Amino acid sequence: MSDIRTLALQCRDAAQQLGRLSTQARSALLMAMADALDADAAGILAANDKDLQAARDKGVGAAMLDRLALNPARLAGVANALREVAALPDPVGEVTRDYVRPNGIRVQKVRVPLGVIAMIYEARPNVTADAAALCIKAGNGVILRGGSEAIHSNTAIAASLKRALREAGLPDAALTLVEDLRRETMLALLQLNDIIDLAIPRGGEGLIRFVAEHARVPVIKHYKGVCHLYVDDSADIELALGLLVDGKASRPAACNSLETLLVHEAIAPRFLPLAAAALRERGVELRGDAATQALVPDVLPATDEDYAAEYLDLILAIGVVPSLDAAITHIQRHTSDHTEVIATGNTEHADAFVHALRSAVVMVNASSRFSDGGELGLGAEIGISTTRLHSYGPMGLEALTVERFVVRGEGQIRH
Repeated sequence: MSDIRTLALQCRDAAQQLGRLSTQARSALLMAMADALDADAAGILAANDKDLQAARDKGVGAAMLDRLALNPARLAGVANALREVAALPDPVGEVTRDYVRPNGIRVQKVRVPLGVIAMIYEARPNVTADAAALCIKAGNGVILRGGSEAIHSNTAIAASLKRALREAGLPDAALTLVEDLRRETMLALLQLNDIIDLAIPRGGEGLIRFVAEHARVPVIKHYKGVCHLYVDDSADIELALGLLVDGKASRPAACNSLETLLVHEAIAPRFLPLAAAALRERGVELRGDAATQALVPDVLPATDEDYAAEYLDLILAIGVVPSLDAAITHIQRHTSDHTEVIATGNTEHADAFVHALRSAVVMVNASSRFSDGGELGLGAEIGISTTRLHSYGPMGLEALTVERFVVRGEGQIRH
């Protein structure tokens, strides 16, 4: 697979040029990329229509179709995300520590680009632009390997972004889209540990496990999002209902959507009938334990598998628990370390929930749907890490840099 190695080497060389650009130049480049997406919107949407039709012909499910679909509003949102990233503070060159040792040497820790990032993803054409924006803003090159289901969309988006690179006098290899979608080509890419500094897979659990098991380069992993909402006995019912409906029904195919609802037994008789009515109005199928079924008619029985499931669909598992500790124990048993939410009016309970759980994002009286790089102020996210490497949770610009030591002296030597 010499071709993929050649592409990777070209991307590395281009990344070195990006890393030398000023903050202003990289930000201007992202603004030009956003303008290019706006200018090419009709062509990009036409390409996306081809992908959607092919997916429907193959019988692809609703969750995958939702991730694949672009429309004028979504594409405008992608362009605006690039502008938001352009406006963010530049982490490259940031001094995070600065001190002088007893021998007079000055020691600094300074952020520098990681180098070359390989993005491997499926059915998410927005990742093509988001990943490019974040990598380039942080001075990195990016190799994009999307799935066959989004090939027309990804190619159209990448063409717009690469044109902006060329017009800025930069090598467009800094953004490399892999057009050979054979699995052996992806495997070859994942072996290039002398060129690629980090691989980030985004997609279904099967894809992520495949990348993690076959890569010789470091991998950021996020297998699935089993996100919980616990409604405490002190919760405001209207507030909790809002969190539940938004978290489950606003975009069920997103990894930050709710999959399990836990309700304190003291509030369950008042809360669950209202919750069931609101969710059923939105087409949500409910699966619950015996206590839930006793309070809400026609709830399907829930199994252990339901409480571990990432449905990515209008399905919700429900459990009634006797205490905050019982809710925490349930979450600890079934968590995917993505996002957990508590609805409560008790500050001590909120603090106990936050401190007991180690998930990447923990929310107090806020929707799980805010577990997103853009919503958390990162501009856009390149992925969500649920493994504890150098980054944990939604990953933005800082996660695409690494801190190195810069030491300044006046001739000091170590005897």
